[in-house]
Amino acid sequence: MSDSKSVAVIGLGSMGYGVAQSCIRAGLTTYGHDVAPGPVDRLRAEGGAAGTLAEAAGSLDAVVVVVLNAAQTEAVLFGPDGVVPRLRPGAVVLGCATVAPDFARAMAERCAGHGVLFLDAPISGGAARAAQGTLSVLASGTAEAFAAARPVLDAMAETVFELGEAAGAGSAMKAVNQLLAGVHIAAMAEAMALGMTQGIAPKTFLDVIRHCAGTSWMLENRAPHVIDGDYSPKSQIAIWPKDLGLVLDIARSASFGAPLAAAAMQQYLAAAGMGLAREDDAAVIKVYARNAGLTLPGETE
Repeated sequence: MSDSKSVAVIGLGSMGYGVAQSCIRAGLTTYGHDVAPGPVDRLRAEGGAAGTLAEAAGSLDAVVVVVLNAAQTEAVLFGPDGVVPRLRPGAVVLGCATVAPDFARAMAERCAGHGVLFLDAPISGGAARAAQGTLSVLASGTAEAFAAARPVLDAMAETVFELGEAAGAGSAMKAVNQLLAGVHIAAMAEAMALGMTQGIAPKTFLDVIRHCAGTSWMLENRAPHVIDGDYSPKSQIAIWPKDLGLVLDIARSASFGAPLAAAAMQQYLAAAGMGLAREDDAAVIKVYARNAGLTLPGETE
């Protein structure tokens, strides 16, 4: 990366905004771009660089794409206003969305056609860790892509897993992580609701299980949301039909059965059908509560 250390973060949702904050804190000249003007203005007030993405593109050393899915990634890179054709040769794109490995490979090939490097770099850790610069990055790409991306990786991540020399391996590992994460959240909800049918209060459930073999990071992170009756979205229900759908697509292409992922998927679809798509993903417990006639913390009889 050149001495200017100039980076644009595209997608200023809960994860992308934290990544941008971490880049600013690390001393990188950081441009934020989002379809909504509010986060862009807020980031500039916190030290983000002024100027549009189109104006800055030619001087950028790195672009971090933290959007929702493959379609949005392709649009911001190669759509009518796509950034890749505007980047200088040797700049690097970090693709952080959860996408299929084949899609990541295709993006790397198309970037290479413009002389631009591509790092397959899905992220894990949640919004709080994004803001702290302590994400895990599941990355794969050429040595040149890693070298070009290093200042940004150092700013945003506590751990960078280097998973191979070609795009695709990082996205494959992210799919495996999302299978586990989605299943663990649904399993937390199922277990907590079962406990409630037996008179075990949600707080007691967490106090005990966090010290037992059945715990998980997702359980300990999401159970407090239920206990507090707070479903303001840190990670939305809507993410899981997308991510588990991707997991199931990958499994299908490998002729691999993934019944646990499929079962969890049905619970998130049911939650979305209840109008909960924009609530925190811990709200999947409301599916179990409805079916069992339970009253969750913060609700009235």
